[in-house]
Parts: sequence; C-alpha cells; structure tokens
Amino acid sequence: MATPLEHLKYISNEHWLIGIDSQELQQLATEFYLELTPYLQESNPPKIILAQPNPVKFLAGFIAACTAKFPIFICNHSWGKQEWQQVLELVQPDIIWAPENIIFSQIITWQNTAMASQKSIPNRIMIPTGGSSGQIKFAIHTWDTLMASVQGFTTYFNLYQVNSFCVLPLYHVSGLMQFMRSFLTSGKLAIAPFKELEYSQIYNLDITDFCLSLVPTQLQKLLQQPTLINWLSQFYMVLLGGAPAWHELLAAARHHKIRLAPTYGMTETASQISTLKPDDFLQGKINAGQILPHANVTICNELGQKLAKNQVGNIYIQAKSLFLGYYQNDSQLPITNYQFKIDDLGFFDDQGYLHIVGRNSDKIITGGENVYPVEIEAVIRATGLIVDICVIGIPDEYWGQAVTAIYVPQKNLDSHQKIIQLLKDKISRYKIPKHWIVVENIFRNEKGKINRQELKKIAMNSLKISAKHTLNKFS
Repeated sequence: MATPLEHLKYISNEHWLIGIDSQELQQLATEFYLELTPYLQESNPPKIILAQPNPVKFLAGFIAACTAKFPIFICNHSWGKQEWQQVLELVQPDIIWAPENIIFSQIITWQNTAMASQKSIPNRIMIPTGGSSGQIKFAIHTWDTLMASVQGFTTYFNLYQVNSFCVLPLYHVSGLMQFMRSFLTSGKLAIAPFKELEYSQIYNLDITDFCLSLVPTQLQKLLQQPTLINWLSQFYMVLLGGAPAWHELLAAARHHKIRLAPTYGMTETASQISTLKPDDFLQGKINAGQILPHANVTICNELGQKLAKNQVGNIYIQAKSLFLGYYQNDSQLPITNYQFKIDDLGFFDDQGYLHIVGRNSDKIITGGENVYPVEIEAVIRATGLIVDICVIGIPDEYWGQAVTAIYVPQKNLDSHQKIIQLLKDKISRYKIPKHWIVVENIFRNEKGKINRQELKKIAMNSLKISAKHTLNKFS
C-alpha cells in the first residue's frame, strides 16, 4: 500500500487542489518528512504537535507525520495561553510545527517545567475534542480508522470520487475528513475561509459535483444572504452537522431546494456514522438518516438491553472508524468489538432512520417527567419571537429540576408571557419553562455548540438576584 506521501506524488499532476499549488504541497510535505528521517529508527518516535494556520503547511505536516507513522497531535492554532499550557503539559511534544508567534511564550514556560517525556504511541493521529465542556482532550485515531470513514462515506453515497469544498478548520475532524475524502479518492479539494463566503467572495467554480460541509450557525448566516442561496443550491450535497439544527433552518433550506444532508457523528467516530440523503431531506424527512455501512448503532435501555423500534434509549456505536481511546487513557478501551456508549439518546423508526432526541446529561427530570431541551427549544424557536434559545434544568426544591429558558428575544418582544401563550396548545404544561432569563447573546463554539454548564451557572446567579421577576409557576 502506498504511503500518504507516495499517494500525494501520484496525484500531484492531476490539479486536484483548487486555489492551492499541489507542487508546493508536495515540496513542503517532502521537506517535513526529511526533517523526521533521522528519527525513523528510534523505538520511541518523537511526538509532533501540528498547529499550522496555513492550510498548505498543515496538510504537508500531516502527510509527512502520517508517512513516518509518528504520533501527531492536531491542534488549534487559535487556542489561548491557558489551553496551550494544558496541551503542552499533557503531550510533552518533541517537535512543534507551528509559527513561533502562536505559542512561543507558552513553549518557554513548558520547556522549563517539563517532566520526563512519557512513551509515545507510534502510528497514531490525535484529534482534539472538547464537546460542549471546553476541556481539551485528544481522541486517538489511525490512518486506518480515518480511511474506514472515507470508505463508508463513498459506499453509502455511491461515489467513486469525492470533491470537497472545505470551509471548516482542518484541525477539526469535520475539516480533516473533507481532505481525507478527496485525497484518498483522488477527488478535487477547494479550501476557503468561511469569512470569504460571508462576504460573498466565492470561487468561479462549477460546484455541481462538490460536497460542502457546514454547521447550523454557518448555514443560517449564508441563508440570510440572497446572493448565496442560489450558490448553495448548486452543490451536489451540503452536509450539516456539529450541532442540532432547528426545524426553521431545515425548512428554509428545503424551501430553497438546497440538497442538505443532516449528519450525525463525532470526533470519536471520525465524522458521520449516519446521514440523511439529500433526496430524503427534500422529500420532507427530518432525522439523522440511516447508518453508514462501516458502522453499527444499537439503542439500549439503562441495563444495556437492546430496545425495539420507536423506543428511546442510549446510543451504542460500533464502527471501523471508532477511535482507540483518549490520549493517556487508551489502554482502557479494547480496539476490537468495542461498543462505545455515548451521552446521546435516540431511536430508530420503522424505516430504519435514526432520530436523535437529545443528550442524556441534558435531560431534565421535573416533577418525575422527562423533558428533552431540544424539543422545547424547537417549539420556542417556531414562535418566531426569539433570536436564540437554550433550555436547561436548574435545581428546584419542589420540582426536582425546573425547566429554564435562557433566550435572546426579538426586539419587538416585551414579555415572555407572549411565548407562553403560544406554547400552551403545543406542548404539555410540565414542559413549559418555569424560569425565563433574557440575555444579549448565547455563546456558541465554532461548531455551534453551547456550554450548558456555563449557562446553568449564569441562570442560577440570575435567579438568586431576581427570582421573583423570572419565576412563572404552573401548578
């Protein structure tokens, strides 16, 4: 089997990169690899941190490290000092490929305090993940797990070559896998900062056979610009993932005949394991689609027993693309036949489509009833009276947990009572939020995810100050 660097040389004359000089990429990848050759015979290969903001240098470093089969840690060049300090102390890298101005001061501190370097793990690709918690950790992958994800994707969509238009960061699994799909299938790859799309600066490119990947907040921004709506509708497929999408956003995309493909997956599974095909989406289906052939999903109850169709339970995943564990804890997870239990809840319908209900840890138990924030947020969004919304549960002596809405109101909304009146015939009374807290904005990370724990702290502090103004009881 050809190495990544050999494959790069093989396709270098095919003009597969749009807006990037493929010869420059090949030259840089070779230079990075030559830098590693003195260490090729070492039993404990050097650990590499890759944090290049330049996409050509990033891809060159990635290809070189994977060719040498050295452990590589993919990092976000935009991390702050505290985040870099955490990562450097965790990884104890031997080689850092990053501009000096990004982490120079942090490197000095780390080098002066570093403990003896722990044994490295050959042939491993560490991809950062933090979910909505903000705590950085690395999911351990290999070239084979990433390749399995690509094979599942091409088989599911019956594609021989995958052309990708990438506007997501390459240090995220969502951006990295777009490169992998095009690279491994000798497809075309265009890379552009999302900001260019926001300002309608788009390539003069026939995109009818290209795949675009977005998170919901990005799709929302693009749909607000009439000049981009027609452009979006020309894509062969627009993959949508990273965070739950609200019904109004999906309806708007369907109205404009955008070939949306809502996906479900995570860093630990090397991107999606289920996807709703564009034709199904345009015909009105709203779910996470069917399972890709490289994965298997089981819905179980709290005892681990498999549930029947249409029964909500915990999601267990087996996949050829499944990660090998988290860095420093990888020995705790078996590599084969491992069922990865995640925090999400879902069910399969009669046609085999996966539906995601919400996160188990986000579930609110109020008065003995289960409430899933995603459902309540969707109903409140449908009123058209808010700009953004997050529903959480906070401790309550009477209810156990009180359903609480933290929201950004539309300018013409003077009271949450208007929302409540519209909710009364839409959802059960126990699902209607008992607390309503107005904020100027709800912070979301690059994938559009919300840190609910931080919002819970804000809500509790707010209620201590002005509970009498925000409490609305239904009894």
